[in-house]
Amino acid sequence: MDPAVFLKGLLLGLSIAAPVGPIGVLCIRRSLTDGRIVGLVSGLGAATADAIYGMVAAFGLTAVSALLVSHQMWLRIIGGAFLCYLGVRTFLTAPASQAARSSGSGLAGAYTSTLFLTLTNPATILSFAAIFAGLGVASASSDYASAGLLVLGVFFGSALWWLFLSWFAASLGARFSSGIMSWVNRLSGTIITAFGVVVLASLLV
Repeated sequence: MDPAVFLKGLLLGLSIAAPVGPIGVLCIRRSLTDGRIVGLVSGLGAATADAIYGMVAAFGLTAVSALLVSHQMWLRIIGGAFLCYLGVRTFLTAPASQAARSSGSGLAGAYTSTLFLTLTNPATILSFAAIFAGLGVASASSDYASAGLLVLGVFFGSALWWLFLSWFAASLGARFSSGIMSWVNRLSGTIITAFGVVVLASLLV
């Protein structure tokens, strides 16, 4: 078992999480309005989904991969519709006077929503499979320890990015007035809804 495999996974997790997509926008908005804990937990939901898909690719679970990819149309419909719902709700949400308390139910909702959204993009498995093949760990049939270490690295790399993003966004949010936060909600809601519309429109192509 090569310890460098964990570092590869760490860098891979960071590179996958860093591009700002709908999950990134959602995490930033939640960090700004609800505090860094809610933003971080939202990001950890996405990191968990990345690790799950990384595990499917690394351990060569072809049956699971084929099942998810074969149903990707329905998953994309569900994911796109959910993004539109979150976007509209975010747009219409009035800015809070202070960060919301991090209750158990609130944190669970933040975690599961981003976990669900990330899992509705099964094409991610194909990306992981291609990258893992390039890293020389396309299948763990001969080395489960290395594959497990790689997946663990993916999770921690992704989690590190969400930790940084949520901390940075929450630090900015503390300086914003309610008027600015209102515009943050509107802008975030518009962007998230746009991502959802793009996902749904791609099904027509």
